[in-house]
Amino acid sequence: MAKTSFYPVICTDTVGESADFFRRWFDFESTFESDWYVSLRREPDLELAILDHTHETIPDGYRSRAQGLILNFEVEDVDAEYERLVTLGRHPAVLDIRTEDFGQRHFIIAGPGGILIDIITPTPPTAEFEQQYVE
Repeated sequence: MAKTSFYPVICTDTVGESADFFRRWFDFESTFESDWYVSLRREPDLELAILDHTHETIPDGYRSRAQGLILNFEVEDVDAEYERLVTLGRHPAVLDIRTEDFGQRHFIIAGPGGILIDIITPTPPTAEFEQQYVE
């Protein structure tokens, strides 16, 4: 397969609110906008789309809101992002900032429609987890 792009599409009942959230807090820009679909891009290579979960482009029987979805954003300074998003931005952390033995410092907020946003900075794993990484 010759791939040209890959991106998640979030099925939601909050298309406008979700698009605004990702534009404001994660610096995405719209590349296409309608009332039922918004395509977002953040240079150099991040893409995301928001789709009205009731739209006819989704097959019958599959028109539901996204559930159990976590979007991971790896950043250089997770503590600075915690300050920006949680402390100053007042997005409640549904998982407060912490360092995990498996090799990351992170926190999680909930975006519109209940999509979880995990903000991560990789850290060295403990010896127990280090051997589980594939080179």
